Amino acid sequence: MYTSQNGSAPYKNQRVAVFADVQNMFYSARSNYYDSRLDYEKLLVAVLKGRPLVRAIAYLVETEEVDQSGFKYLLKSIGWEVRTKQLKIRPDGSTKGDWDMGIAIDAISISGKVDTVALVSGDGDFTALVNHLKASGVRVEVYSFERNTASELINSATEYYPIDESFLRKK
Repeated sequence: MYTSQNGSAPYKNQRVAVFADVQNMFYSARSNYYDSRLDYEKLLVAVLKGRPLVRAIAYLVETEEVDQSGFKYLLKSIGWEVRTKQLKIRPDGSTKGDWDMGIAIDAISISGKVDTVALVSGDGDFTALVNHLKASGVRVEVYSFERNTASELINSATEYYPIDESFLRKK
């Protein structure tokens, strides 16, 4: 069983919603472990810990240069809903492509129907969301690569679960 840093395990009857920031996880896995990718099937099993899944949503940013159809098919086949948006290129050439607001809105929207929100991201921008959900009575678990996770996000979570090499697969 996957336990947190403090060794606690969740209750088996908690209804869980999982929100995965795919871009954050992609770059974290790539920066920490050369040529590796996160195994989303293994991750989902570990996050659920036998608890009932209400929804699992993976958020992707797409570009015209990269075909992610196979990856999206894989995610759907193992139980994830997939949300996508196109990377925006600004007139000055800079880019914008994140799902922070979408994840926050979806998590708040479903929070009344679940006991636990599992956030798969190390992005410190989610700290306010975590605090809001906890204030609403929802347990918030954060799963991420510890070296790429904001300390304020770790500290704000009800429980923090570091992702290690056992959740990676080679390309």
